[in-house]
Amino acid sequence: MFVKKKKYNILEKAIEQLNKTLQEGNISELAMLLGNKKEMLKRNLIAGIFRGIGIGIGVTVITAILIILLQRIVALNIPIIGEYITDIVDIVQKSR
Repeated sequence: MFVKKKKYNILEKAIEQLNKTLQEGNISELAMLLGNKKEMLKRNLIAGIFRGIGIGIGVTVITAILIILLQRIVALNIPIIGEYITDIVDIVQKSR
């Protein structure tokens, strides 16, 4: 009788520890999300939209910074580099 009670206590503690670990890892929310296809589609759609917007903004900012740097290098009148950069800046400005 005592051995069974001890085993039950050990098993109960293990189950409580497992339950605590699953709750900390938000496994229950993930299981609900995977079961609800509409919710999963909505989250992925929103995440994709924001990723696309972020990439667009990031590329725009980096391109603007590069153009500004190239224009400043051209202003220094370095003979060989300046000609190439002038051509690049002209091509970029024409494509706007």
